[in-house]
Amino acid sequence: MRKILIPTDFSENAMNAIRYAVELFKYERSDFFIIHAYADEIYDHNTLVSREIFDELKNTVQKNSNKELGKILNEINTISPNPRHTYQTLSLFGTLIDEANDLVDKENIDILIMGTRGKTDDRNLTFGSNTLQVLKYVKCPVLAIPNGYSYHQPKNILFPTDYLLPFKRRELKLLSTLTKSFRSTINFLHITKFKTLSIRQEDNKAFLEESLSDAELKFHRIEAKDLTKAINEFIEINKIDFLVMVNSRHSYLESILYQSTIDKIGLHIKIPFLTMQNLQRY
Repeated sequence: MRKILIPTDFSENAMNAIRYAVELFKYERSDFFIIHAYADEIYDHNTLVSREIFDELKNTVQKNSNKELGKILNEINTISPNPRHTYQTLSLFGTLIDEANDLVDKENIDILIMGTRGKTDDRNLTFGSNTLQVLKYVKCPVLAIPNGYSYHQPKNILFPTDYLLPFKRRELKLLSTLTKSFRSTINFLHITKFKTLSIRQEDNKAFLEESLSDAELKFHRIEAKDLTKAINEFIEINKIDFLVMVNSRHSYLESILYQSTIDKIGLHIKIPFLTMQNLQRY
């Protein structure tokens, strides 16, 4: 049973991510947890002056949250009725990061799926603030769906790597399941000036090949000074429709996420983006 967590702020962008998720896992028995964390809506409210008003607003927001979650369930059952899928909805008084991590631990969640931007929908940004925080801090793989992205099967996947990270078998199994379902090709892109791999790199590459034996794998090595430009160009030239990266200490992705804004780096992602967190989970 696949366990999938989907946060929503009831925007169209969030609903689009839900539609993508139910299609992506339509062949798997899956339990979806759709959550709305609403603490910030209340604490940031500009009319709060007393505990009584606070409690009243909290009750109102919770009722509205439950109502909106009900609408989402109705829409899912209309557009994608699937006997393999079950759904749980949760209105949670807490911050998105805390509530998501608590649920990841409690339910042993396999993957979190959300839109790249929410209600604010600033088209000048690759990721909204909530998505960026989730990519940084939630302790499970995160799949970010660009706004307005229409579902089609992920056939051509890009996985940039330097082969230095000790990949986690559980996260690769998730990727293996997806690629097997859709007969996808995974393109590993190593950006380096060196023509040979170290023993560590060779061992990690062999682990990838073993863990993803059901997929068609292609290995590419290119020289480039600008990693971001190289990734963007590879996506464009090779018609990549799904990007995978690992967020770990000292990784390329970590250097991007911990900038003041990801857009200063110029990684403009217009395709679904799976971030593996490379954390030990059981």
